[in-house]
Formats: sequence, C-alpha cells, structure tokens
Amino acid sequence: MSIIHPVILCGGSGTRLWPKSRKDRPKPFLPLVGECSLFEATLERCAKDNGFAPVTVVTGAAHRELVESQLLQAPDATIIVEPAARNTAAAIALAAARLPEDAVMLVCPSDHHIADSDAFRRAACAAADLARQGWLVSFGIAPKWPETGYGYIKAGEALEGGFKVDRFVEKPDLERAKAFLSDGGYSWNGGIFAFTAGTFMEELRAHRPDIAEGVVAAVEKGRPDGNCFHPDAASFASIAGESVDYAVMEKTSRAAMVPVDMGWSDIGSFQSLRDALDGDDSGNRTAGNVELVDCANVLVQSDGPRISVIGLSDVAVIVDGDEILVTTMEGAQKVGKLKGATDQ
Repeated sequence: MSIIHPVILCGGSGTRLWPKSRKDRPKPFLPLVGECSLFEATLERCAKDNGFAPVTVVTGAAHRELVESQLLQAPDATIIVEPAARNTAAAIALAAARLPEDAVMLVCPSDHHIADSDAFRRAACAAADLARQGWLVSFGIAPKWPETGYGYIKAGEALEGGFKVDRFVEKPDLERAKAFLSDGGYSWNGGIFAFTAGTFMEELRAHRPDIAEGVVAAVEKGRPDGNCFHPDAASFASIAGESVDYAVMEKTSRAAMVPVDMGWSDIGSFQSLRDALDGDDSGNRTAGNVELVDCANVLVQSDGPRISVIGLSDVAVIVDGDEILVTTMEGAQKVGKLKGATDQ
C-alpha cells in the first residue's frame, strides 16, 4: 500500500443512542460492537501495521481527553483540537492545510462499524489511486435494503477502480429508496472520502473560499502543544459551518466513487446497533441481566437491573445508569429529540 494519511473525525453530541451515549461519553468512545470502542476500531483499521501513515484526529476540546485515553495503539497520532464546531468541511480542511499537497487523505468518521477490515483497506487503496489522479473519492457502500436514513450516490462513467459520480442524492422517501435498490446503480454515501490535500483545498477555495481562507488563517496562527495542534480560535470562529458534502463533493466536477461491500453501519440508531450485533435464532440481541419470552428482533441491554420482556418484537429496551429507554425500532430514529437526550 502506498502511504495514505488517515484523518479521523471525532465528535458528536451523543443524542441518537441516548442513554447509552451522552455528551460526556458519546458514541465513538463506547464499546457498542465488540470489546473495543468504535474509535479504537477505526484506529486499528488505519494502523501503521496496515501500511498507513500516522493518524490525524480532528476533535473538539470537550473530547480531547477521551481521544487521548484511547490512543494507546496510535501513540504517534496528531490531534487537531477544534476551537469550535464548524462541521466537516472545516474539520477536514484543518487536516489538509497541515499536510503536504500531494498527501493522500483518507477521511473516516470515528463512530462507524465496519465488519470487513480487509475490504475497507482494499477500497482505501483503490480510492487512493484515484485520488492521486486528481479525483475526490467517496466510498459507495453496497446497499442492503431501501434505507431512508442515508444519502445515496449514483454511479456514472466507469473509471479504473471506480466510477465518476453522476450525482449525490439526499435521503429519499421509502418509494425512492426502493427504486434506488432495484436500479442497482446507487450506493449509500458512508461519509468516507479520499483525496489529496492539495486537490481538496483547491476545490474548497473554488466553491467555499470563505471556509478555505478561514481555515488557512487559523492554521497559520495556530500553536502546537505536544502531540496536539490548536488552530487560532478567532480565525476559526469566523467560519460558517457546512458539511463537506454540501461545500465540496456535490459541487465539484471531480467527484468519483469506489464501490465497497464491507459490512458497514453508521450505528446511527438502536435499530442499526441491533442489526450490527450477532443475535439468537429469533433475531434478539441482549446484554446484561435479561430474560426474554416469545420475543423477536428485540434489543435489550441493561447495566444493572434485570429486564424481563414477553411477547414483543422490534423494540429496544435500554437501561443505563439511572435512565431507561423503551422504543419501537421505528421510533428509534426520534430518540435524539427526547428531553432526556437534549438536556444531558
């Protein structure tokens, strides 16, 4: 593998998986699937032993200690501490502005689950090859069902190792999602990208020069602090936050995609958490002191009290500390709107 620079975006408010995930210990830092946290699993996939350069982590001051506490397997990582949250375009630009222009960046969220790490690394190599040719590359996740919670990517003209992007599509309703699945030319947009630092900054300057200028100023006036780097707060505060999808990927004429089937999930709800875990013959997933009778496809987890569930299907029952959540899987998308989640 030619050298690839992983850039891990690490943050979030932790509301969608409340009460397990909270502002002071959000989803990336929890062992939701397996023994290690989602952040630690991301580090492992991008480890130097697998041919990657030392990792750059972009996070906020609130999560710096959590990041540092889970960096044992990546002691040479650099942490860029954002002075304020300004969405993914600015976060990625902070890393790009500090790397050589020809450095291939592999941008990864810190809170996703990927079951097949080998498939991930093969896709990373294919994406890096396209990135060196000047493309801005998205991972196109093989869709498994008509998901309405993800954006989609429609593949266009074939390239060696991938495709040009015909268009990005916003989260569809169910009928459109079914049509995308039947079409076969659509992939889920998993929020994983590859491009050279120079190409990304060039496109950012073309489409959102205000973000590019603010980030460059913040980096030029920033200060190192051991393995951390602190961008200038005043310069960064002037930036209008926007996602990398809106700021660059949906506007550039150089968008490409690499298709990949790697057992991916964003673990964005209790339904997706359930589906990422191994279940019994009835599709139930449990953890802690739990008893089920005549249940199917339920997720029941307790860190203390015994939970007994009879005759239910497609529900989640979560006990975490002094908080209890009971929801249908359909309702799980609304967990982040609960007063308990927003007031945490």
